[in-house]
Amino acid sequence: MNQFIYAADLFGTVVFAISGALAAGRLRMDPFGVLVLAGVTAVGGGTVRDAILGATPVFWVTDTLYVWLIGLTATLVMLLVRCPRRLSGKWFQVADAIGLAVFTVIGAQKALAFGASPIIAVMMGTMTGVMGGMIRDVLCREVPLVLRTEIYATACIAGGILYTGALALQLDAVLAAIIAMIGTLVLRLFGIFSGLSLPAFALDNRPKG
Repeated sequence: MNQFIYAADLFGTVVFAISGALAAGRLRMDPFGVLVLAGVTAVGGGTVRDAILGATPVFWVTDTLYVWLIGLTATLVMLLVRCPRRLSGKWFQVADAIGLAVFTVIGAQKALAFGASPIIAVMMGTMTGVMGGMIRDVLCREVPLVLRTEIYATACIAGGILYTGALALQLDAVLAAIIAMIGTLVLRLFGIFSGLSLPAFALDNRPKG
């Protein structure tokens, strides 16, 4: 299980680093900007999670492979992707969705490993999945996806519930993780390609009469 989670975490780091680098390319940032956005997108959620759980030093400080992977990924994106604006639509969202699914399960798993309750595990999974993208969007001066009506955090919550529920049913830990990742990914992709979104909360401040 530990090897599976570690491999999935590295994969998610690369995918989120790609989405961060693409966001930087879309805004024509310099190489340092690309590295920063790739980094905060890839490890921002996990960093906040570890700080809350008291898992310090945070994971990428003790395992610098994460840092090297982010740097290599950002460099390859700058060298190989010639039209970041063209890839910043559905490709960007799909890459983000894959990372979201992986990080949601990893966050929930780590919270449970630290003795947290299932509801806290779901919250930590959601935080791990969305926080990096939230920081990325704020730095890009955009409203974060998680704060819009798109199915984003909802997919994380569903994935966390699937994972903790599968474990409660005593399913194999790896199988539970795979089920939760697929569930999160399918729900997020469905939202992307169907255009389905949550209802917006809107206040009408226009004067009456």
